[in-house]
Order: sequence, then C-alpha cells, then structure tokens
Amino acid sequence: MKKFFTYGETVEGYDVPVLNEREARAGAGILFTIGLLSLMNAVMLGHGIVTRYFISFFTLDFLIRVINPAYSPSLLLGRVFVQNQKPEYVGAAQKRFAWGLGLLLALPMFYLLVIHWQPNPIKVFVCILCLILLIMESAFSICLGCKIYNLIMPQKATHCPGGVCEIQTKDPIQTFNKTQKIIVFTVLIVFGYGLYMYATKIENKTMFTKKISVMLMSAEELKAIEEAKAAKEFEEF
Repeated sequence: MKKFFTYGETVEGYDVPVLNEREARAGAGILFTIGLLSLMNAVMLGHGIVTRYFISFFTLDFLIRVINPAYSPSLLLGRVFVQNQKPEYVGAAQKRFAWGLGLLLALPMFYLLVIHWQPNPIKVFVCILCLILLIMESAFSICLGCKIYNLIMPQKATHCPGGVCEIQTKDPIQTFNKTQKIIVFTVLIVFGYGLYMYATKIENKTMFTKKISVMLMSAEELKAIEEAKAAKEFEEF
C-alpha cells in the first residue's frame, strides 16, 4: 500500500522522484486527439454524447494521475507507443501539480456537462483551454502548470522538460534573426485575421458557431442585424 501511494519513480542520478516525459507527452497527444474529435462531433452534429464520455474519461484519468500516474490509462497507452524510446526523466512534483490544475478544470466541467448538461460558450471555452494545454504539452513539451509551480512554490522545480528549469544560454539555432522574426509575426497576423474572418463572415450552421460569431460582432453589426430583423417582421406583418 505504501508503494502504491509513492509518487514518481526513484532513478539513479536524480535527487527527486521522476516521471517519463515521453509518456506524458504521448498521453497528452492521445487525450488531445480524442478531445478534439469529441468537440468537432458536438459542434457539427449538435449533440454532446461523445463529449460527455470524453470529459468523464478525462476527469477519471487526471484523478488517477494525481493519485498515482503509474495506473493512468492515457499514460499507459502512451507507454505503448514510446516504450522503445530512451526515457526523458522530469521531476514528479511539478507534473503532479500541473495535473492537479487539470483536474480542477475537469471537475466543474464534469458536473456541468456530464451530470447536468448545460453547455454554453464559456463552458466550451474551458474545454478548448484544456485542449490547448494538452497540445502545448504534446507538441511543444510546454507544461504551463509546471511554470505556475515555480512561481508559487518555495522549493523550485528541477529536471523540467527540455531543461527549462536550469539556467542556460541559447544556442544560435534556438534564436531568431530579423528576417525570421518578420516571418513569424506575419504568419501569426495572417492566421489571426483568417480565424476572425472565418468566425464572422462564413455562414454558420451550428448553434455554437453562431454564438461565437455573435460574440465577435461589433455593436454596429449587432444593431444592423436587429434593425434588419425588425424590418423583415414589419414587412411580413
């Protein structure tokens, strides 16, 4: 029983309990893929049965991660894919803290979207936030919860993904020259403008996208819609 509640693994050469970051990233990628598919299913088909199952699984999985990640379903599935890769050990304490924050996001979503089905844009945004955090961890090995851990905990985290906890000087290949900065800035502007145009100008066929579109409209656009609606009703009358 004591071993069950021992958090992390003891590995020679590391002064703190550690976890395999490769498994964590693989597990995050699996959850992101399932979560994205469930969200698309809810938006396109207008029902949330798949989303409710995903939120239930997500909540249970993160609860197990906080207790003992050795038995987390998503991490074990991740291990299937990365078991032949050399482990990348990271401190267990900060990962537990980050997964605890994920659980705090999941619990109200479980109540509001599984027990009592009450979807609205704010609750959907929380789900999207979870997906963003998952893809950040999976694709870029960025653990936002680990960064928060370092901000509020007196004992700083060690052995972070990519060695970001240790002071280091960037190699030339990690920096940007002026032309590269311009390219990155331009791409971000174009992507942002494209998303805005898609959300506001393309015909919306789902309740969720219609609500998002209304939220992004200016006061003048909303007023024009109301006036057009009133004029149409008057004409029909």
